[in-house]
Amino acid sequence: MAKKKIFSNEQLKNLSAEEVIDKLQHENYSLLNTLGAEKLRKEMVPVGKACNTAINYFFRTTGPKKDTEKHNQAARRKLVKVLSKITPGDYSGMPKDQKNGLVVGFNHPSLGEIARILVMKIDIMGDKPMYFPVNLPWYEALAPNYDRIKRLGIIITPTITPSTWKKMNLEEGSELYEYGNKFKKDFRDIYTRLSHEAVKEGGVIFVAPSATRQATVFKSKDVYDKKEDIIPTMSMLAIKLYSNKDVNCDFLPMAILPPKDYKRGLNFGKKYKLIPGEIMTAADIRKKYFKKKDTKRLEGFDWDFHQRIAEKLPKKFWY
Repeated sequence: MAKKKIFSNEQLKNLSAEEVIDKLQHENYSLLNTLGAEKLRKEMVPVGKACNTAINYFFRTTGPKKDTEKHNQAARRKLVKVLSKITPGDYSGMPKDQKNGLVVGFNHPSLGEIARILVMKIDIMGDKPMYFPVNLPWYEALAPNYDRIKRLGIIITPTITPSTWKKMNLEEGSELYEYGNKFKKDFRDIYTRLSHEAVKEGGVIFVAPSATRQATVFKSKDVYDKKEDIIPTMSMLAIKLYSNKDVNCDFLPMAILPPKDYKRGLNFGKKYKLIPGEIMTAADIRKKYFKKKDTKRLEGFDWDFHQRIAEKLPKKFWY
């Protein structure tokens, strides 16, 4: 594989986030390498290779290749068939035929639930657009195959999680720190815009409130006991989505029950359970949590959302 290209200072200064993303997808650039975080990118290379090999297989072994949409549908069916065997999941209770757009928030103990969520979405939610924020190291591993991933009905968008930002260890105040901080914000803004488009079309957004892999639903007992602040991921998303009065998407807490003795990776051959909690409707969220104008978090919403996930799981997964 050709060596990754580095963005110049001139490019970092003048390129928009959209242009940077396009270069990650089509021109073999790496923002992580540019920002001195090559190690984080390399850690995800094996997973990226496995995913890209699988995606290419689904398209190579199906057809008709002259009819793009039929080919896409055939590739999706094969993906569901194959991944159901190697990354099995039980999602029998998940709601079907949702008319409104849907935000699905889930606990994130491993990489394994991502494959199971993918199968579940394609199997029971059909061709609705699906948006997935993907941490930058993983995004760079998948970006060269972005167009084929999109043909499967999955639109990935890059994000820089708090954990990744900390690991990048950029010197505060340095030029690279400022560029990194800029793209961190710009990626978030792009995701927000795409989220609006998705839910208005009745699409589905999947998001892990923890923003990173975490063994328990609540980060700690102090967070559960409300002695420490909870990350307001769901609040920020709800505030941004509902700023548009035409958006009436619902929020669905989804509990991920991993298999016994699971690892942080994909856990091939082991069955996960995807358990829906009680749907929180747009009307209920607006009525109960939107009590102040221009607020940056919805009082109680994030904790309540986490608790609706936790109550579907054994207590050892709570905190």
